[in-house]
Amino acid sequence: MVRCPAVPGMTRSLDYARDDRLGMTKKSLSLQIMTRFEDIKAFAFDVDGVFTDGLVLAMPDGDLLRQFNSKDCFGVRTAVDNGFPCAIITGGVSQSLMHRAHSLGIGDEHLYMLSKDKAEDLLHFCKKIGLDPAQVAFVGDDIPDIPAMQLAGLGVCPADAVAEVREAADWISPFNGGRGCIRDLMERVLKPQGKWLFDPKNPWKGSHPEAITQFALRTGKNV
Repeated sequence: MVRCPAVPGMTRSLDYARDDRLGMTKKSLSLQIMTRFEDIKAFAFDVDGVFTDGLVLAMPDGDLLRQFNSKDCFGVRTAVDNGFPCAIITGGVSQSLMHRAHSLGIGDEHLYMLSKDKAEDLLHFCKKIGLDPAQVAFVGDDIPDIPAMQLAGLGVCPADAVAEVREAADWISPFNGGRGCIRDLMERVLKPQGKWLFDPKNPWKGSHPEAITQFALRTGKNV
């Protein structure tokens, strides 16, 4: 077992934490956010604009294709394998999204597609995993994400989120959606807790779904 090294360029300060709260300096608020990182035990994410840059490719069969950042996905996979439940809560739906979620260790029970009320779905996720919302970080980038961000113990958004979301966020990542926002959050939460661990000799053996491995071997598709 080894501690994963930091990714170059992903060690910026917490100066992007909201500093508009009465009586708090930017430094003191940053320390408060750092403490909150250490309390997080699970994650929930929107997809478009968080895992991706927000662009989708509409296919003739109706599926929507998205481009994911592999470093972000490694961060989520590492979190799952170190005991952090993760959920996707999105208004979108597609077969490719389902495959990608499964490859990250996010099963159907934690995959909320066509979500109409993200705060309600976040509460449902919390009840299933036995955690209080205060122990969960939610990452969103647009107005439908705000209620879930406010409910969560840590509301996070990428640097290029819409203005209303940046105002509602507890912490604004210095990275854009699909460009390292999620990876940066994973490192900030897992490292202080001693959970940023990955065994290169035994990668994901315990929790990587066997069905994904068999699908990849059968089709040659790395989902």
